[in-house]
Amino acid sequence: MGSESPRSALKRERVRDYLLELVESQLPGDPIPSERTLCEQLSVSRPTLRSAVDELVNTGLIVREHGRGMFVAPTKITQELVADEHSFSVPKASGTWSSRVLELTTVQAGARVGRKLHISPAAEITYIARLRLVDGEPMAIEYLHVPAVLVPGLRAQDMESGDFYQFLRDRHRVRIHEAVQSIEPTVTNEVEARLLGVPLLSPALLFERLTKDDTGRPVEYVHSLYRGDRYRIVSRLALGEAGAPGPDAAARHHPGIPPGDLAGRGDVPSSMVGDVQPAV
Repeated sequence: MGSESPRSALKRERVRDYLLELVESQLPGDPIPSERTLCEQLSVSRPTLRSAVDELVNTGLIVREHGRGMFVAPTKITQELVADEHSFSVPKASGTWSSRVLELTTVQAGARVGRKLHISPAAEITYIARLRLVDGEPMAIEYLHVPAVLVPGLRAQDMESGDFYQFLRDRHRVRIHEAVQSIEPTVTNEVEARLLGVPLLSPALLFERLTKDDTGRPVEYVHSLYRGDRYRIVSRLALGEAGAPGPDAAARHHPGIPPGDLAGRGDVPSSMVGDVQPAV
């Protein structure tokens, strides 16, 4: 990636997955092993480890305390956007989108990715890192993890043109049915900033998505980093007249609206659309 070799980029990605597995297996406030210990356990250099740790610190999953070490961060508040089958739309955006593959390789899934995809940690996955561009300008970096058995013979050019989901349907008869996606604020590290053409520690949006086919089988785990200066998410809420509220309506919180303000309306249909902002 950039001046970083594919081997180094993949090693950093595996360190990140190891740290995420560590965080998810512990409670908030639990200690994380020291950088020296982690370097020895994972056989990686201090800069490689620190890059992955910095990313999880910036996204609020790990906290550093001077003189004490690293700890699992407090649990985040999670908000699910309310939607129904008629109003929800997959995030999309304006402009002409294209892709440039940075890396495509086959590796073992590992514990965390294997758990998400419901496969053995030793099972092979196809790992793809690609740069997404809008009208030729870098907009996002995507890291895709797909069970290798689903995409035999996948080539870089397959990921650089057309719709990946249409490719899965037409070439491999995999029909995408649903996905769960989360969005969090973060900042770019050195490699990400270089690829996206933004300053170090620029604001960004971190997307994580698990996609399933029409049989309920997980077929794709993705995490993506989108430029915070050029990309935003717009939600449209259908407020209408007050309806019959559900049993937990008073406790629901729609992003940007104080809890309780929509308590008398029951479910509020919504749609999400990605919006690319013009360059300044």
